[in-house]
Amino acid sequence: MTMEILETAFMQRALIAALLVGITAPAIGIYLVQRRQALMGDGIGHVAMTGVGLGFLLSTNPIWMATLVSVVGAVTMELIRAYGRTRGDIALAMLFYGGMAGGVLLINVSDTGSTGDLSSFLFGSLSSVSDSDLIAIGALAAFVVLVSVGLRRQLFAVSQDEEFARVTGLPVRFLNLLIAVTAAVTVSVAMRVVGLLLVSALMVVPVAAAQQISRSFRATFALAVGIGVAVTLAGTTTSYYQDVPPGATIVLLAIAVFIALTALATPLARLRARRTEAARAGADGGAPGAPECTSEALSQVPRTRLPGDDVKV
Repeated sequence: MTMEILETAFMQRALIAALLVGITAPAIGIYLVQRRQALMGDGIGHVAMTGVGLGFLLSTNPIWMATLVSVVGAVTMELIRAYGRTRGDIALAMLFYGGMAGGVLLINVSDTGSTGDLSSFLFGSLSSVSDSDLIAIGALAAFVVLVSVGLRRQLFAVSQDEEFARVTGLPVRFLNLLIAVTAAVTVSVAMRVVGLLLVSALMVVPVAAAQQISRSFRATFALAVGIGVAVTLAGTTTSYYQDVPPGATIVLLAIAVFIALTALATPLARLRARRTEAARAGADGGAPGAPECTSEALSQVPRTRLPGDDVKV
């Protein structure tokens, strides 16, 4: 059965694309979750639809055109977030809905687009990944990994506390824009496999699942990527054998992993608490056979500071 799925060329491309999506989506999603921008990927997905429509209208690769449009949209979203204090939410809503409506309209008026093409981009399709798409996905995925791993310290600092990052001298505005651009590129990477309407879930759910049992950023990052790879490969394989939509299958598997790790988190937390209490109790009780510290013994310890040396502020 395993060899059967690898014998078909379109499934080979689909599995490679799924692997790249499983790595990139949680890799940038962890910063979005840290910044409380979990739905940013969903908004970028709406905007990317216009790029897909332009790709069909201009007879170019929809992935590259979607990347261009979604990057512009992501930068606009970040600028609205930074400067649109009063009416920012309305501007973002118009951007999201306008992007989706523009994409649907452009695909329908183009000579090469169809309703089937629209559905494959919205919900993902295994047979739609071509050789040129795979090259584009690979190049974009390399950019996402390079940014999310190579600049992880700077991006984490900005995501954790912008004011502190600004005080330490980091280029906060540039890093914020870089996160937005990288998220937009990730949407373009994932839309062939997961679909534009579900890509945000793959950015967020593996990270949320990893946070249930991990205690550090590094562990959360590694576990989230591992979950992303596992659910995308498993969902793609399931879609092939069961003839179900790949995007929906991948997202439901990710949610199942989240539920399982959430159920496992409580026993793990109790076990850690017991170990901490036991270690603390052992430290307070002292090691067996240790000499008792009495006032007489303390009086024999030479004093190196005088009372006048203590300065109170």
